[in-house]
Amino acid sequence: MRRVRSLRSALTAALTAVAALGLTAVAAAPSQAASPLPEHVFAPYFEAWTGESPAALSAQSGAKHLTMAFLQTAAKGSCTAYWNGDPGMPVAPATFGADIATMQSRGGDVIPSFGGYAADTTGTEIADSCTDVNQIAAVYQKVITTYDVTRLDMDIEVDSLDNTAGIDRRNKAIKVLQDWAAANGRTIQISYTLPTTTRGLAASGLAVLKNAVANGAKVDVVNLMTFDYYDNAVHDMAADTKTAAQGLHDQLAQLYPAKTPAQLWAMVGVTEMIGVDDFGPAETFTLANARTVYDWAVSKGINTLSFWALQRDNGACPGGAAANHCSGIEQNTWDFSRIFSPFTSGTTAPADDFSVTTAPASATIAAGSSTTATVKTAVTTGAAQTVALSVSGLPAGVTASLSPASVTAGGSSALTLSTTTAAVSGTYQVVVNGSGPSASHAAVLTLTVTGGTTQCTAAPWSTTAVYTGGQQVSHKGHIWKAKWWTTGEEPGTTGQWGVWQDLGAC
Repeated sequence: MRRVRSLRSALTAALTAVAALGLTAVAAAPSQAASPLPEHVFAPYFEAWTGESPAALSAQSGAKHLTMAFLQTAAKGSCTAYWNGDPGMPVAPATFGADIATMQSRGGDVIPSFGGYAADTTGTEIADSCTDVNQIAAVYQKVITTYDVTRLDMDIEVDSLDNTAGIDRRNKAIKVLQDWAAANGRTIQISYTLPTTTRGLAASGLAVLKNAVANGAKVDVVNLMTFDYYDNAVHDMAADTKTAAQGLHDQLAQLYPAKTPAQLWAMVGVTEMIGVDDFGPAETFTLANARTVYDWAVSKGINTLSFWALQRDNGACPGGAAANHCSGIEQNTWDFSRIFSPFTSGTTAPADDFSVTTAPASATIAAGSSTTATVKTAVTTGAAQTVALSVSGLPAGVTASLSPASVTAGGSSALTLSTTTAAVSGTYQVVVNGSGPSASHAAVLTLTVTGGTTQCTAAPWSTTAVYTGGQQVSHKGHIWKAKWWTTGEEPGTTGQWGVWQDLGAC
């Protein structure tokens, strides 16, 4: 809508210009290097607080794109975002930078996600926490330029849905970011992840989008959390996904009347909670549901298909409740990922391609000794090409060598893993990367180190101490890591979704 500016609109424009100048001053814009996400993308959530390698799990599961959860401030009132609100995990190349670069080299990418339940209930979602629009926008820019990504996700739920000031700041900051991106030739997409009813967004979620329209902030994808309905009904989760998405489509038609039905469906994203969700068995998303949703998503042409979360895609706790590490149903590891992975499209298959595997796929080694494995490559399409090999995901005290470090597809290399006596006992995912002129692939070797040092060096938990995200304590023979600010909450009593993450026995 265009009309003669009022004084208010002129002031708004002036403030936006000042904000844009401030944002541009944060860092010089690098040349555009990132590739846009595919037109249709499968990007399951990765729980970034577990200490696992996203590149390793991406390679294992076959999910080339991941939604990284979550970015938030360490304390309410701050304007600095960290991964998981942990000051030890800043937005910097040293935090996930190598993993993300590895995934990008394989033709994948990540979608950093701001917010999440913990942040949205503690005032540490960046726009709830920080009252300066320019500083919020600068944080968004820093994430984009640090990791060279093309989409940011805003996970807004519970208390953040009622914070009208935060909603307005967030959308104003998005507009400032988008103006910066346009001025610097960068491709940037914004997705909003919002809770839903079985018939579409509730009024609070719709208000977030209305405010975005009012602020001129472009929303590329609206990603529905099609789970946790908490209505005491028994659900067909696939059927409810369809009706929720249809309701969203109709709501978007009112907000964006110039868009065609196909364009509206191309704004829709769906995130399932695989297996048993937080409500309980009445809301269970099955493998049969996944196949139904996949076929429906392809037929509608939606943009994003996702689930919470990659670390849950296994059957380690059949018959159990919702958990961070398993689905609660009987399944094979990566069953859901394998169903949804073909949804990603928009990339061109290379004419010459290859595969990478390790034999064996797992090994156990005593600290201070070494072990060997064979890295095998094979031509899968076209002609053989030169494959450069490298190793990532190595823990402290473990080194790797490859002989040779480059092979012609079809050839093999000897991998030697050596450990020092200072290596920490545990199980690690070692990633063997293969890069060719037209494709990149990886294999994962699961390495277990025994007889090494332990992590039981943290101070004992104190009932009166204040702990912030990332701090570790020892308690009842285990090491525990705080996910966010806490005091007086005993490790081991807060459950899977609580503040303390169990890092294992000392």
